[in-house]
Amino acid sequence: MAFIATYDHPHFVGVEALWREAFPEDSAWNAAATAIPEKLRIQPDLFLVALDGDEVVGSAMAGYEGHRGWISRIAVLKSHRGRGIGQELLVEAERRLAELGCIKVNLQVVESNFATVRFYEKSGYHVEPRISMTKHLRTTT
Repeated sequence: MAFIATYDHPHFVGVEALWREAFPEDSAWNAAATAIPEKLRIQPDLFLVALDGDEVVGSAMAGYEGHRGWISRIAVLKSHRGRGIGQELLVEAERRLAELGCIKVNLQVVESNFATVRFYEKSGYHVEPRISMTKHLRTTT
């Protein structure tokens, strides 16, 4: 079992390494140096880390806009997978969203990531027939 905590600045290096391992082909706008400062501006209490001692072994981001919640960036170090850490992060994110009044949570998964789809299905999530659309309002370098 890991200890789930709210992200704090000393966790940056660990989260950055985790995301590089978990999301190796990620876009520049999802890099830790870009995404973390933005998350800390809005609902920083919904940015979670899983700790094994002082080591960051997992992370999750969540957000709530008053109508629905979103969960993203759930990741666990390969060396710590299969121990229930991802489930702990998910449950804590859902708990914090529920405390804010959230009644529905959305998330997105890359369609070909079957293991992650199964992980969420085991946790009660299901695929909704929707089209995911995006628009970049600014560029990152």
